[in-house]
Amino acid sequence: MDPVRERLREVLVKNGDREYTLTLDREDFSALYPRMVRYVLAVSAGTNRLAIFRTNTFEYSPLSPLTAESVALEKAGEWANELKTDPARILHDFPDRKPKPAKRPAADLVILQGSPRPDGNCAILSGWASEAARKAGRTVEVIYPHDLDIHCCIGCYQCYNTGTCVFGDDMTGIIDAVRRARLIIVCSPVYTNTVTAGLKLVIDRMQAYHAERTLSGGRSDQQGLLFSVAGRKGGDNFVCITKVTKAFFQNCGIEPAGEVLIDSVDAVKDIREIKGKKELVYELVHRLLS
Repeated sequence: MDPVRERLREVLVKNGDREYTLTLDREDFSALYPRMVRYVLAVSAGTNRLAIFRTNTFEYSPLSPLTAESVALEKAGEWANELKTDPARILHDFPDRKPKPAKRPAADLVILQGSPRPDGNCAILSGWASEAARKAGRTVEVIYPHDLDIHCCIGCYQCYNTGTCVFGDDMTGIIDAVRRARLIIVCSPVYTNTVTAGLKLVIDRMQAYHAERTLSGGRSDQQGLLFSVAGRKGGDNFVCITKVTKAFFQNCGIEPAGEVLIDSVDAVKDIREIKGKKELVYELVHRLLS
């Protein structure tokens, strides 16, 4: 996404024989969110950017006395004074935050395993999908959110300043895995009509990946599947879980490519007893990864 930019301020600041250019830009992100505006304050020397500060209107709640514009203007005044008196205070450590480079090989298939039960029906679904992918010569990574350190999203919207989340936890690795996969499977039992708590943490924190894609672009060749089981009988048990998963895929630029929804599991107990389900999972995974 390329926002409409407006230069609000450009000041040349001298300190001895050094010259710095202080700029403040206004970027209109209203095409993404109504009334979202980002302010970018930067210090440059020639073509070298030495310091940067970003803030956006969605960071400030209705009860806050601050606004993004007032904060940006105040920061611009502070930086102008510090460039004249003590530039080292703002120039010593201002790297842009960017997604960290991957530390592990990319997997063709990433399964977000929402079930906290390692031996339940979702584990069976995940196992079928993994087996199908490996038989097709593809690599697989299964992610178990309940076993990881994942902070809940606090809706600070600071990810739209940098493209990264303010929290440095295990979510960084999850985003990296999803970013590089060809196929993403959301696998979850129905808990109170929706996905499990651990999986919902992941879905909410994917807002940072949405911000990254918004600011830097992203791939458009990924596909996604939903696998889910419900104890009770009836397709209406999956209404909420399908809506949540669809929103997650849309946020990440992933094309929904199918679903396997199995109800009445309380009565069936073991989905391996249901004819055709394993073959359906195999067919979907093999077709999308071949």
